[in-house]
Amino acid sequence: MDLLKLKDKNVVVMGVANERSLAWGIAKSLFEVGANVIFTYRKERSLAKLEKALESHGYEPKMVVQCDVNEDESIQHAFTLIGETIGTIHGIVHSVAFAHAEDLKNDFVETTRSGYAFAQDSSAYSLIATAREARRYMAEGGSIITMSYLGAERVLDGYNVMGVAKAALEASVRYLANDIGKDGIRVNAISAGAVRTLSAKGVPSFNTILGQIEEKAPLKRNITQEEVAKMSIAMLSDLSSGVTGEVIYVDAGYHIMG
Repeated sequence: MDLLKLKDKNVVVMGVANERSLAWGIAKSLFEVGANVIFTYRKERSLAKLEKALESHGYEPKMVVQCDVNEDESIQHAFTLIGETIGTIHGIVHSVAFAHAEDLKNDFVETTRSGYAFAQDSSAYSLIATAREARRYMAEGGSIITMSYLGAERVLDGYNVMGVAKAALEASVRYLANDIGKDGIRVNAISAGAVRTLSAKGVPSFNTILGQIEEKAPLKRNITQEEVAKMSIAMLSDLSSGVTGEVIYVDAGYHIMG
């Protein structure tokens, strides 16, 4: 019995930076369950890394489309191209977040107006714009998931403006879930624990955070890219058909500790 019901379904994966990306781990799992994977990329540098990863694993994506999440026209063009080519979109993995390096390194109070706006636009508003453009091609309903982090609700050293952007992202998940639930579209966030990704390198205290999690988390360890992927597959699949507007933690239980 196929409980996942993802075979031959069309799923858009946004935000693969390299093979350490959470988005890449999810994409691998989607290939393994027989889904049709459509990738978006922001810049040529990302495309080159994506193509290298696909070639090394022998994966054949359904489509690869350029999409700059900071530009409405680019998002609209990307999803129009995807929708008109494949017909129906069944799922979206939004794994996109950007902030200026200086706004992560400096004290939060020193965040610039432009830096704040950029982090919010890239990391939170991009989900709203994506859902708006994809919605018309999700005629059979489906699932949208985005990637969050504990810094959305707690102060974590070095996360700063990105924590505030992730808080906005999680609030956006709830409002979007309410708006498009009537269309059968579910919207949830995966709050992943610390994983050595490219974006994690931008957090100055990242190595310290890894050590704290191993010491304090109920499972006494950090989580893996594969564990995030497994939960993401569940949230994209029919297994989570009654779940929307939620933040699902995959962090070895660290978030429950005082």
